Amino acid sequence: MSTVPLRAFVAALTREFEHEADEASRLAAVRPYLARLVARDDWLPDEMAQPHPQHYRQYLLHADPLERFSVVSFVWGPGQRTPVHDHTVWGLIGMLRGEEIAQDFAPDAAGRLVPHGAPKRLRPGDVAAVSPTLGDVHQVSNAFGDRTSISIHVYGANIGAVRRHAWTEDGQVKPFVSGYSNPWVVNLWDRSKETA
Repeated sequence: MSTVPLRAFVAALTREFEHEADEASRLAAVRPYLARLVARDDWLPDEMAQPHPQHYRQYLLHADPLERFSVVSFVWGPGQRTPVHDHTVWGLIGMLRGEEIAQDFAPDAAGRLVPHGAPKRLRPGDVAAVSPTLGDVHQVSNAFGDRTSISIHVYGANIGAVRRHAWTEDGQVKPFVSGYSNPWVVNLWDRSKETA
């Protein structure tokens, strides 16, 4: 396992954020970097790939010091899913292992959130986007009932500290801040083994 691909990804995003860009331009610029990262599966530390028996986990892999972006691994145990939720910021999801299904939601004529469009299935190497302008409310589930799935997400903020919303099955809105599952982050910067 080598963190070189993740370090290169973080460096590329940091360079990308050195200049201002609108959301569409930012998504277009970041998408190929994420596609390149999830095209190979030899870099994610095992500690950031462990499922929980009851719920999905969100592991922080890197947060930009100015909180312009964050990179997380979502680890889905068999059959796990999120509640219907929003993000309030742009995000890109790259599928690393397994598969996940995302169902978008939108308000109906009465203002109730209902499924919108067909579910989307992400397979390894696929990249999808979410944002308040593209569609920000969805529910995501592991496509498999017998194995773990892992996706890598990039958000336009420190997503673990963003105030967001989740919807209960009876339509109640609940504010939440997701936080992270890990108490420490990957050390991308110890290059001693590479340079020795």
